[in-house]
Amino acid sequence: MLAKFSGKLRSLLSYWQRPNSSPITYKPVILASIGVTALILGLRQGVILSLPGMPLGLKMEALELGTYDQFVRFSTRSPNEKSLSAKKNDRRLLVVAITEQDIQNLGQWPIPDGKMTQLLTVLEKHQPRVIGLDIYRDLPVPPGHDKFVKYLEKSDRLVAICKQSELNSPGVAPPKALSPKQVGFSDLIIDRDGVIRRALLFARKEQGKCTTFSAFSYQLASRYLAFEGIESFPATAEGTLGFRSIKTGEQRRKIKPVIFPQLDANAGGYQGADVAGYQILLKYHSADNVAQQVTLTDVLNDRVPDAWIRDRIVLIGAVAASIDDAFYTPYSATQNQQHKMPGVVVHAQIVSQIISAVLNGNTLPWYWPDWAEAIWIWSWAIVGGVGAWKLRHPLGLGISGIAAFGVLSSVCYGFWLNSGWVPLVPAALSMVTTGGTVVVIAAYRMHQEREKMLSWVKEQEETIALLSTMYKGNLATTVQNFHNNKTEITAATVPLCDPKEINEISPRFSERYQIIKVLGQGGFGKTYLAKDLQTPNSSVCVVKHLMPARRDSKFLEVARRLFQTEARILEVLGQHDRIPALIDYVEKEGEFYLVEEYIEGNPLGEELYVDRRWQETKVIDLLENILPILNFIHQNQVIHRDIKPGNIIRRKADEKLVLIDFGAVKQMLPTEGGKTESQTVAIGTRGYAPPEQLVGHPRPASDLYALGMICIQALTGIQPHDLLLLQDMETGNLHWRHLARTSNELAIILDRMVQYHFSDRYQSALAVMTDLQKIDRTNLQQQIPIKADFHEKTAILPTTKTDITSVNSNGKQFQGNNQSTQVEEQPDNSSTKLDPETHKS
Repeated sequence: MLAKFSGKLRSLLSYWQRPNSSPITYKPVILASIGVTALILGLRQGVILSLPGMPLGLKMEALELGTYDQFVRFSTRSPNEKSLSAKKNDRRLLVVAITEQDIQNLGQWPIPDGKMTQLLTVLEKHQPRVIGLDIYRDLPVPPGHDKFVKYLEKSDRLVAICKQSELNSPGVAPPKALSPKQVGFSDLIIDRDGVIRRALLFARKEQGKCTTFSAFSYQLASRYLAFEGIESFPATAEGTLGFRSIKTGEQRRKIKPVIFPQLDANAGGYQGADVAGYQILLKYHSADNVAQQVTLTDVLNDRVPDAWIRDRIVLIGAVAASIDDAFYTPYSATQNQQHKMPGVVVHAQIVSQIISAVLNGNTLPWYWPDWAEAIWIWSWAIVGGVGAWKLRHPLGLGISGIAAFGVLSSVCYGFWLNSGWVPLVPAALSMVTTGGTVVVIAAYRMHQEREKMLSWVKEQEETIALLSTMYKGNLATTVQNFHNNKTEITAATVPLCDPKEINEISPRFSERYQIIKVLGQGGFGKTYLAKDLQTPNSSVCVVKHLMPARRDSKFLEVARRLFQTEARILEVLGQHDRIPALIDYVEKEGEFYLVEEYIEGNPLGEELYVDRRWQETKVIDLLENILPILNFIHQNQVIHRDIKPGNIIRRKADEKLVLIDFGAVKQMLPTEGGKTESQTVAIGTRGYAPPEQLVGHPRPASDLYALGMICIQALTGIQPHDLLLLQDMETGNLHWRHLARTSNELAIILDRMVQYHFSDRYQSALAVMTDLQKIDRTNLQQQIPIKADFHEKTAILPTTKTDITSVNSNGKQFQGNNQSTQVEEQPDNSSTKLDPETHKS
């Protein structure tokens, strides 16, 4: 069932497939990639697509932000996830977390001013560099308010928070006793999906209860860095934030100036984001362990080691779930219960990012400008387009698409590990969309080519029929004139003279090609081996000299039309890597020349000896080599008509089989005695051509018949015209199995390929390939038993040259009937070559 479905699927998709050797035309790829890139860039900007009665607004920002979150999770996994990328906590920070248990121990919330004073006093005893209080203290919380105010007035380490005004809120004021330089706003930037991915460092509010322009996290980081002799400064005239060293003493750290570029509205995956104030991208340190955490109770009981506090940044904040001070982060999507990160931990993430960039040289998040992102997206569109145009096969296209997406994701993740936010989703969409667009273009073009090829083949058949009619009419006139005046023959009826010699044809034919030698001669003319002088190494090619049977203008005009049509057909077929490519076609003085690629190798006929039998696996290899070629030409509405060992070359370069001699322009010769009324022009070789082809009605199954006869010849060691003697007198089918060692599976396939009636055969090469794949080759290694009369049956001698198989008017085939239909006999010396060991032909 699966094989049947696979066969139907391949048949459905194969009409737009091309072999890998087809030349790439980059124009469709370039146009498709530009169009898709423009569309993707428009969608990134939220362009509204107007459909009749339904406006459609599309933005990819959510997908790109989701990719950002995934990269954050991959690069900062916690230790319990067994990731090598997990980071240790920042030893320069300490978080004093107020838990639910702490609140229960205190018995109230907010923390009384007296307890807060006690907490701050214990911390200052261990000399931290700065203490950050992430708890609003705008109102007194007795008891102990007076002590708290006195502490604030004399403390220089404390930084408290306030909240800036919003649309419907005046904000929250800072503690009144603190200097404005010890206050920072606690506002965080929340994206439209509720996730924090940005940090706000500066923002000015002229109104409201909180008018400070510095963020809480910036205040903590800058105060800590001041102990290192590092100050912040405006790096540009626009006020870009930077940090630099101001002291050069041996005890002070020397650093290069570090710049914190202000976030752009289209940074990374953002599109038109609100970047008011001074914002930077937030690169999270880790999900849970950005800094060591201790509880409020631990500090009040003085159970925290001195080393955990001394010279550190201490942040105090609530982590209890009952206190609504937690936010969604990139880590929240993978948590079971919509995990939120406490606000004090988010501030710790920002502080750690700032001081790590200044002191440790950690790369700050960066992104490309719009023009660079556009080039990046376009580049992947080209990758998708070229892949789709080049591969074509659905399976290969799918595998390569998955591989390309894996490469793209890896590259983008590699950039992220180096702090670069490079667009992944737009690049992937452009690659897939361009690939799909190119597939549609390829299918449309193939449909057009199929229609064009169909018209050419039809025109070719009509032209052949017209030439045949003209020749027959001319022949009748010639016979009548001959009886009337035996000495007078008109010039129009004189057949063309013999092909020119090399020294005569070379200068007249073309200055480009230098004839080397004659390869062969048939009824249509001669075939030459030549050098192409216009190529760098004067590559070798084949020149076919085709000669019309008559010289009059009308006949030449029809022959010219046939020649041009055939050249177009051969140009298309030559795109297959195992069909000789058409290099050139030339008409010169009423004669026609086809220049094709030269295939260096030996004809298959040299491997077929009488009474020498192939192994079954070698015959299967032969089928697997030739069937894809037949499938290709049949899809292009072309029938070869002359499949035989002499037209199959084993290419020397890779040992693959190449199918040659696609020419249908043959010189049409009359039979003896001028009997033209019952003549049917047919092309083929005796023994390989099936009955319907002999009466001038070839079809794809005719080529399959010829290929099947070659396989049976290989298995039996008997010439095809001798095998015809074994035909059943009633059905016309061959009885050959007793003459070969073969499995039943392969014999069934070959029997069906050589059925006498074409309707009983396989109707496509693809169907043969599907059945061929079902054969289990492991079973073929065993010796196939043969019947006892095998050696007796192999004693058939080749027939004489006068024993010609023919076809009568109703298509029935008999043996030894010399009233034959005209079949072009071409010498096939390779198939009857003498065996050097047995000296048998």
